[in-house]
Amino acid sequence: MSGRLRLCPLDRTYTLQERCPACGEPTVTAHPPRFSPEDRYGHYRRVMKGWTR
Repeated sequence: MSGRLRLCPLDRTYTLQERCPACGEPTVTAHPPRFSPEDRYGHYRRVMKGWTR
């Protein structure tokens, strides 16, 4: 266990475990990625999401 807050994507419960104690699904980190003004790959990420052309 890493000690960071995690989120179950199915039932939206927060836990510290790798799997949701309610449904057993794998959890994802609840924290957003770190922001950097020098984001070298931001343009490619926005293109993949369809925000720019």
